[in-house]
Amino acid sequence: MNIEQMLEHIRASEKMMKNITAWVELPAKEAVYADFPDFLDERITKALERRGVRQLYSHQASAVRAVHDGKSIVVVTPTASGKTMCYNVPVMDAILKDESSRALFLFPTKALSQDQTAELHELITEAGVDVKTYTYDGDTPQSARKAIRQAGHIVVTNPDMLHSGILPHHTKWTKLFENLKFVVIDEVHHYRGVFGSHLANVIRRLRRICDFYGSKPQFICCSATIANPVELASRIIGEDVELIDNNGAPTASKHFIFYNPPVINRELGIRRSSMLEAKRIAESFIRNEIQTILFTRSRLNVEVLVTYLRNIYGGKSEGEKRVRGYRGGYLPTLRREIEKGLREGSITGVVSTNALELGIDIGALDACVICGYPGTIASTWQQAGRAGRRSGVSVAILVASSSPLDQYIINNPDYFFGKTPENGLINPDNLVILYSHMKCAAFELPFEDGEKFGVETTAEILGFMEDARLVRHVGNRWHWMADVFPADEISLRSASNENFIIIDITEPKPVVIGETDRFSAPMLLHEEAIYIHEGVQYQVEELDFDDKKAYVRRVNVDYYTDANLAVDLKVLDVFREDKTRQVHRSCGEVSVSALVTMFKKIKLHTHENIGSGPVTLPELEMHTTSYWVSLPGDMPDMSQTEQENGLLGLSNVLANAAPIYLMCSPGDIRVVHQVRAPFTQRPTVYIYDSYPGGVGFSDKLYELHRELFETAASMVEKCGCESGCPSCVGPLNEFTGADDPKELTLRLIELIRQNA
Repeated sequence: MNIEQMLEHIRASEKMMKNITAWVELPAKEAVYADFPDFLDERITKALERRGVRQLYSHQASAVRAVHDGKSIVVVTPTASGKTMCYNVPVMDAILKDESSRALFLFPTKALSQDQTAELHELITEAGVDVKTYTYDGDTPQSARKAIRQAGHIVVTNPDMLHSGILPHHTKWTKLFENLKFVVIDEVHHYRGVFGSHLANVIRRLRRICDFYGSKPQFICCSATIANPVELASRIIGEDVELIDNNGAPTASKHFIFYNPPVINRELGIRRSSMLEAKRIAESFIRNEIQTILFTRSRLNVEVLVTYLRNIYGGKSEGEKRVRGYRGGYLPTLRREIEKGLREGSITGVVSTNALELGIDIGALDACVICGYPGTIASTWQQAGRAGRRSGVSVAILVASSSPLDQYIINNPDYFFGKTPENGLINPDNLVILYSHMKCAAFELPFEDGEKFGVETTAEILGFMEDARLVRHVGNRWHWMADVFPADEISLRSASNENFIIIDITEPKPVVIGETDRFSAPMLLHEEAIYIHEGVQYQVEELDFDDKKAYVRRVNVDYYTDANLAVDLKVLDVFREDKTRQVHRSCGEVSVSALVTMFKKIKLHTHENIGSGPVTLPELEMHTTSYWVSLPGDMPDMSQTEQENGLLGLSNVLANAAPIYLMCSPGDIRVVHQVRAPFTQRPTVYIYDSYPGGVGFSDKLYELHRELFETAASMVEKCGCESGCPSCVGPLNEFTGADDPKELTLRLIELIRQNA
């Protein structure tokens, strides 16, 4: 069967169709071309023509012209629309016109760096020019590093290496920084929250060093479709950017199907496993020799699904050749081999984590099955874009899990297929992150009196650093005086440098398997906790709070643990508020004191409470930002218990509704409710950023107040359970008494919507 016949087969299957909530056919689109700009070096245009490119797509031509005019830009077009040409062509042209020009390319992952470097090398070879392009990351041998620093026209790296391996050693990179004309930042939508806030500060440091060496680079950014690409890109690079979004790339017809696994326990809202359903669908494509990619969320799931799908081919060796896995942890040579097999068509099925979501060239696949909503609309479109990258009909099928976020998306297809409402948010001025990078900046170059590092309070922060004996003020400069290397203390992926290391002691030789931030450690890593890492269960044997280490041992149990966190939240400052109606909304700075008091053992699937135990750990305090909603204090139609249950249900729903708009994971925010909040003297629900100092989520939620509660209402109303379940207001065993938590939560949401 070919792909069209498979689609007809699905349409004729009653079993499949009754679980499909949406089937959208995206029509084919003709290409919109533009001639090569006349200023381009002839060697580039001739090389492109030899590769079959006789014209540029409209967005590529617009990007090349804007860069030629000296503008910083952000290119926003779908997957496989040729964004790479938007920076390769103008950068190569500039280097050919001035051999001393230099460029820095930033990619979020090593795999993408390697792939893009290979493509650039092909163009350079075809043009027969001498443009030296090198990858500089943790895998670059020491012997090659000196040559790259001296001779590299284009240095391809990642933010982590720029932060710790290039900027602190800028004196060795004089050639690069004196002549830096371009900085390319690909996949900008990945730099949100903490990671994006760090990158914005790394770019501030880069610009200081460029100023010192007398260069002023242009920035070329590329992004998948998000709600605020211009705002996000300009906040990261610290200057205005021009938007290029006139996509001229052709697309073939694509069918996008939403599939919701059947309910197997209506009362508890439990559905058939999304993994088993995704496997069944992918299997039907692979059996019919339709080249398929199956995306899943964890490395463990990759290996399990590969094992299942290889059974299609009776012969073991045949299955091993035709169905492959792809994930982090594979050696680069193995990843290249799999990418080549996909391009050449020798691999029929590949199961991947989001490692293949980025723009690595794997050729034209026919079908994409996505096991579980990837968390953002941008990621979902990128994964779906892996099928039908060149021509011919293709299909993408999203298989939902039972989680509230998945259930909302799968039951609200209009929301998904409409304009994306997600915002990429960062807060470069988060004090914890800013202070860390100011230390790095002072190490790299002395601060001048009156210099601003993005904030007006730069001088005050330097004064604080002087009190801490990190810098010394001499004349009109602040000089670094400490012995430490500050870049080593910062992880760009975390707001706090006080991370806890998780050590697996199952085998005689202990292995570090992960880390978590200081504020999550008591919840996830208290003694006897079941810690799940890539689908594998571990029991925490010991949490060494002083050394910041957790020792875990592999187990196989039928329960998970849920810690009871006693949160005391105090409002320190109100930034914005609206008290004109019955329901008040505000946002501001809060102090959160958290103490884990006990933990419960919850049985898998049934969510029964099968035991509990005490936790004795110190209290943690964090200053962050919060958005809160206060309800009228006198609600005569609701008893105290009903109010408590309604607020608990509302908190659970908001924890899953907010990430829909914030492009963050549910763990990036926390929600607490107080039946009578000390600050407001009213029933209040607080949503706070779970990072010290906050990263901008609360301010955005204040603006999205109405939309947030519209979504929350929809999540509860459209859930098929009777009186509440984990897919809407939370497991019923969390609530007290015999109330209907679903109905109580909806009453509170309706009150808020009437006053929005």
